Amino acid sequence: MPAAPPPAAADRAVTLLRRLGAAHIAHPDGSTLLAHLQRVRARLAAWGARPELQLAGLCHAFYGTDGFPVTLLPLGRRGELVAVIGAEAEAIVYLYASCDRKATCPALGDTEAVFHDRFTGRAHAPEPRLLRDFAELSAANELDLARLDPVLRERRGPELLALFTRFRPLLSRPAWLDGHAILAPSPLARD
Repeated sequence: MPAAPPPAAADRAVTLLRRLGAAHIAHPDGSTLLAHLQRVRARLAAWGARPELQLAGLCHAFYGTDGFPVTLLPLGRRGELVAVIGAEAEAIVYLYASCDRKATCPALGDTEAVFHDRFTGRAHAPEPRLLRDFAELSAANELDLARLDPVLRERRGPELLALFTRFRPLLSRPAWLDGHAILAPSPLARD
């Protein structure tokens, strides 16, 4: 199992998140943005994600996302996040934040999949490891929301399960199993 992020990096990230107000920003799950980010990091850790991906999970909303427009840092200040979590983790954060989900996610998992950057309008093919990181972080984020919100799970569960099934080759086994356990209807529900 990969090691946890260096405590200093994670602590510095939480300090920066607090300084930028994440502990006071309401999140759609009913908690705060900071609480959500910490749960995503914990889920990635439970799946055995490497430290850089765990740090990216903790910081994945710094630049806003296609589904959560709150921005903690403008893109012109990416270097500040790099200084706190490192270049590799920040690159995952940027990829996650930059994703134009409508254009990217339907083909995610295909060998010819193209990633669409909502900030630049550029289409590109990220390196395989970065694409796997994106998929794993996406799963951790969505599963945190689905686990906490039964209405969301009922409404979006089948759609999320179909998405995870499409990019299953990109997911770790623990991520896939966790997603299936949270999103798949139980056998008892079908009776």
